[in-house]
Amino acid sequence: MAISVMWKTVSEACNLACDYCYYSHCGGQPKDIQRIEPHVLETFIRDYMGLSNGVAAFAWQGGEPLLACLPFFEQVVSLQARYAPPGTSIANAVQTNGTLITEEWARFFKRYNFLVGVSIDGPKSIHDARRVTHAGGGSFDRVMRGVDRLNEHQVEYNVLTVIHPGNVGRVKELLDFYRDHDFRWVQFIPAMAFAAQHVEETGSYEITPEQYGEFLCQAFDEWYGEEFPRFSIRTFDSVLSMYMNRYPGFCVLSKTCGQTLVLEQNGDAYPCDFFMHADWKLGNVAQDSIAELLASPAMRRFATLKPTLPTECQTCKWKSVCHGGCPRNRVYSDGGEVAPDYFCAAYKRFYSYAEERMQRLALRLRKRLFDERIESMRDRDVGRNDPCPCGSGQKYKRCCQPLQEAGWRSLNVNSG
Repeated sequence: MAISVMWKTVSEACNLACDYCYYSHCGGQPKDIQRIEPHVLETFIRDYMGLSNGVAAFAWQGGEPLLACLPFFEQVVSLQARYAPPGTSIANAVQTNGTLITEEWARFFKRYNFLVGVSIDGPKSIHDARRVTHAGGGSFDRVMRGVDRLNEHQVEYNVLTVIHPGNVGRVKELLDFYRDHDFRWVQFIPAMAFAAQHVEETGSYEITPEQYGEFLCQAFDEWYGEEFPRFSIRTFDSVLSMYMNRYPGFCVLSKTCGQTLVLEQNGDAYPCDFFMHADWKLGNVAQDSIAELLASPAMRRFATLKPTLPTECQTCKWKSVCHGGCPRNRVYSDGGEVAPDYFCAAYKRFYSYAEERMQRLALRLRKRLFDERIESMRDRDVGRNDPCPCGSGQKYKRCCQPLQEAGWRSLNVNSG
C-alpha cells in the first residue's frame, strides 16, 4: 500500500509573513507554537510503519516546521527507528523558508538524510518583495545563510519558487540565479489567491494562464539548452517522464491523486493540502487507524474528483500527459458541469511548444538506459513480455521493442 504522508508540523505557525501564503495566516508572529503531541506522533508512526511494506516516506511542512525545534525531530527519527520493520527504507523531507537553518540543523539533516526544500523566489530584489518578516523586512540574506549551511554539510536540497506578478516575466533572471548558485533541483508553484481551508472558494491565482504559459515556454528554452538539461525543473522532468513511459512523480500530471494523508498538527487527516476543510476531513490519526482513514467516505469521494474529467478534457490531445490537471483548479457548477483546470490554456501551450524537443530528449535517454542495461546483462535476450530494459516498468513489447526494431529512428510513446 503506497501512502504519502504530509504533516503540518506546527499548523499555521510561521516566522515570515508572505502575503501570498495559501495556508498560514499568522502574519509572521507565531505566539504559541503548538507541536504534534507525543502520543499522537507515536500512534501514527507505529500504525504507518505497520503498513510501510519496506518503504516509509514522511514530509514535514508548515507554517514553518523548524519552529517545532530540533528535539521534536530527534523524537521523530527515534520513533521511526523503533517501529520500522527490519530493512525498511525511511525517507524524510522538510519544506522550510530557510531562515532558521543553523549548523546544528544542517548536521542533523545530513546525519538522517533529510531532503530539504527551501523556498526562494529568485534574486534578492524579487525574493524580498514578498517573502518578508512581520515588520516588513526581507528574508533573502537569512535564507541564503541557511543555504550556505546546507552546502557546507552536503545536505541534499531543492528550491521551491512561487511564481507571481513580480517574477513571472523575469524568466532568464530567475534561471541565471539558479545556475549562479548551483541550484540543481527546482520547483515552481503559481501564487494562489485563496486559502486551503476555504474549499468552497473557486481556485484563483495571481497570474493568468497566458502569463504562466509564456513563463513555462521561456523556462523550457533555458532548461533544454543544448539538448541536454543541466539541472532539474520538476514540471519539465515530470512531462519528460511521461514521454519515457514512466510515472510522472507529480500529482497534477498523474491519472489519480493517489493515496495521501495530509495531517494537521492535532492529527486531523485530509486527502490533500488544498482540501483541508471540514467537508473533507477523514478522521484523526490518534483515534482512527490509517486503514479506516483511507476507507472513509470523504476519501472515496475525493478519489472520484481527478478521474471525473470535464467534457473538454475527454477528447483533448494532451489528456494522456496531464489527465485533466488539478481538481482544486476546476470550477464545479451546481448542475454538475465541470470546467477544466484554470491553467489549462497554459499547459496546452507548453505541451505543444515543447513536444518535439521532449520527444527527442526522451528517445536519447531511453536508448541510453536501454543500452546500458543490455550491456550489463549476462543474457542479452529480452522476451516480449519481459520488463523493458530501459527501466520504465512497462513490458518490452509496449515500450522499447518497436523503437529498437526501427533502429531508434522514431519515437512511439506509449501513452496508455
